[in-house]
Amino acid sequence: MLYEHRTAPPIPLRRFAGRVAKHFAASTLLILASLVLGMAGYEGFEGLAWRDAFLNSAMLLGGMGPVDPPKTDGGKIFAGVFALYCGLVFLVAGGIVIAPLFHRLLHRFHFLEESKRSR
Repeated sequence: MLYEHRTAPPIPLRRFAGRVAKHFAASTLLILASLVLGMAGYEGFEGLAWRDAFLNSAMLLGGMGPVDPPKTDGGKIFAGVFALYCGLVFLVAGGIVIAPLFHRLLHRFHFLEESKRSR
């Protein structure tokens, strides 16, 4: 997902929409992989059924907190580490989605600035 140089003209809207879609897909993949990781951890450390593991993982990824409080020492450590990880995933996923929009805004600004200077 390389971006164009600031001296190159902005890409057409159709290609830009494709770029945004790719970033959204990458963000979704990160969230789904994190959900699977959380489910595996809750199943392994707490012995929860996959439905309960899904609920706890989804609630943590969504910023709500776990539904079933951990009962084992391993489960408590996992839940704490996974909660910290979820906070980072939230920031990274948001950054991945916003990156092409922010780049386009800055690119248009710099491209207009360069075209004014070359006149």
